[in-house]
Amino acid sequence: EHFSKLEHLYQVAPVSRWYGASIRVGDGQADVKIPVRPEFYHAANAVHGSVYFRALDDAAFFAANSRVRDVLVLTVSFSIHFTNPISEGELLATGRLVHESGRLFVAESELRDGKGLLLGKGSGTFPRSRIPLGADIGYRESTDI
Repeated sequence: EHFSKLEHLYQVAPVSRWYGASIRVGDGQADVKIPVRPEFYHAANAVHGSVYFRALDDAAFFAANSRVRDVLVLTVSFSIHFTNPISEGELLATGRLVHESGRLFVAESELRDGKGLLLGKGSGTFPRSRIPLGADIGYRESTDI
């Protein structure tokens, strides 16, 4: 139930809808998909690094929040290493929780294309916030059939 509520929270965010992003959350892990669109291109006709950040951060963030059931976590630092460009297909980010201690979580993520080519890696630090998980921010069961 917690994982599906986190997925709904992600899906109803206007920015997620704009990116066309989707997510699957499990225990200590999350997978994000973003279809490549020309609106994401920089001048060299490949996806801008900001979209890489979005996918990598979201996957790591929700991997961390999968273990927190009362509040949102926050991204306080995130590092990215870019390895390859992409200009078509899908961005597929996989995040996993690598450390948790009280209020602080560390998660890593990898970004690949549909053929499995590594596009980038990320690592972030996520403390617990004071923002309650509640229906007012989209943390609820989906009413979609």
